Amino acid sequence: MRTGFTPEQEAFRREVAEWLDDQLSGPFASIRNLASMSAMMPERREWERALGKGGWSAIGWPEEHGGRGASIAEQVIFAEEYARAGAPGRIGHIGVTLAGPTLIHFGTEEQKRRFLPAILSGEELWAQGYSEPNAGSDLANIRTKARLEDGPNGLEWVIEGQKIWTSLAQYAEWIFVLCRTEEGSQGPKGLSFLLVPLDQPGVTLRPIRQMTGDAEFNETFFDGARTAAANVVGQPGEGWKVAMGLLSHERGASSLAIQMTFRNELQKIIAAANANGAARDPLIRQRIATAHAGLKLMRFNALRTLSKGDNEMLSRESFIHKIYWGTWHKKLGELAMDVVGAPGLIAEGDAYAFGELPQIYLYTRSETIHGGTNQIQRNIIAERGLGLPREPRG
Repeated sequence: MRTGFTPEQEAFRREVAEWLDDQLSGPFASIRNLASMSAMMPERREWERALGKGGWSAIGWPEEHGGRGASIAEQVIFAEEYARAGAPGRIGHIGVTLAGPTLIHFGTEEQKRRFLPAILSGEELWAQGYSEPNAGSDLANIRTKARLEDGPNGLEWVIEGQKIWTSLAQYAEWIFVLCRTEEGSQGPKGLSFLLVPLDQPGVTLRPIRQMTGDAEFNETFFDGARTAAANVVGQPGEGWKVAMGLLSHERGASSLAIQMTFRNELQKIIAAANANGAARDPLIRQRIATAHAGLKLMRFNALRTLSKGDNEMLSRESFIHKIYWGTWHKKLGELAMDVVGAPGLIAEGDAYAFGELPQIYLYTRSETIHGGTNQIQRNIIAERGLGLPREPRG
């Protein structure tokens, strides 16, 4: 038995592991250990539906909303076994771990009835409409606007603006959009959190090709896009409160599966170091040990964040999460390249056919930038976490 888990929790672990192995050795064997987030999308959508049908899509949701009401320990166990089984990255991640919990906490009963079942079943995928070209790390600088007016289906929000880095939006049915709904408002005031269908004439998506060769992200343009007046979460003008509540989910339970992916990457680096002799270098061994210790600390902080139980506001523990894992993962990418050595610089076939460890390195170049740069994260920790004076604004 693993230290810290009860016999009942270990029985739950066996149930999870057996179901995953049965599925990933059978009907979904083709997507086992799939690295790309945008490959084999029909199979990936079927996988989301299988998770929903099996009751594994959102085990941490309350039972009254279709989840299992799983404890923190059970959520940790599921995340561990999911990654250990080589299950593919969740294309339903944004709906299951961000949109869904936010609707459970802030949404109306009508919104919960409309959206939660389709998220659980995998029938509807979601995208996140936060960042803009001039509102990335400084999220409160949002310029996308929405206004209420009469439309063909009654009172509707009409949206004008642009979002960027919208993950997997080209495959999603819905997007939650943080936008400015009070004319003349600035900063976090006057923002609203809208639920917007993506399949409509007023929405244009342009995939962004990454240096890894993937196109996981998009530019998303709103040119008179519409959504029903009732599709605002919380009150109009209170979108910042909802947005911050959503981030508490992003930096809590949803991070556990990501950390297990990091663990698998570290294991691959260790295997490569043993295979090519890099492990004989004492500096490489030291860096591997440091990476292992850092991963443990990351896990403990996520558990500490989850133990708070209040997802409406970000806790002090969650403030440090992004800067920590972004910095840690970037160093892991550098370690991967140092282990693989000169062969990692050579691409075979087309320009993006690098090996698995170089792909880790290329992807991690972005992680101290996206989701708020490290510089911005330090300001957040200082001002919101420690209560220090705000940095002077121009």
